[in-house]
Amino acid sequence: MPQPKRFATPPIDQLPEDIRTRLLAVQEKSGFVPNVFVTLAYRPDEFRAFFAMHDALMEKDSGLSKAEREMIVVATSAANQCQYCVIAHGAILRIRAKNPLIADQVAVNYRKADITPRQRSMLDFALKVSQEAYKVSEDDFAALAAHGFSDDDIWDIAAICAFFASSNRMANFTGMRPNDEFYLMGRVPK
Repeated sequence: MPQPKRFATPPIDQLPEDIRTRLLAVQEKSGFVPNVFVTLAYRPDEFRAFFAMHDALMEKDSGLSKAEREMIVVATSAANQCQYCVIAHGAILRIRAKNPLIADQVAVNYRKADITPRQRSMLDFALKVSQEAYKVSEDDFAALAAHGFSDDDIWDIAAICAFFASSNRMANFTGMRPNDEFYLMGRVPK
């Protein structure tokens, strides 16, 4: 049973203009406001910083596809036991990969998922950064380079892990629950 909300967010119409505009744009596009937006709006300056970093990592052009970036989020969030991020980013992964099975496979055990050897290497590194960053060595860089990852791609993998480690902890700390809408996204036609 969900716990009462400790950190109450003001109603959308009472939020700062820029945050209200972003929430309404997301609602217009998806049909609902993801709980991460509402929860983080409790602290407007941190909301802005969080989403600036999110967008810098997840929306730019890079050697990682948008689906691969979501794979990183799903795999590391599963390791961090973050229900919100596994479910929400799993939905985005299903949509970006155009595959209704991939998110569940990656969340449960990416090593047995229907992904490429390149993607498996990426997720091996992502989990190492997520769980044991102090063990990262030159061998890890060589393994990724053998799969065609550039130094910038490797940075992106690590930065996504680091950013979502913070996000996972905030989601767990606040008791953030996935919106019901996320569960069917990318599984059934609109």
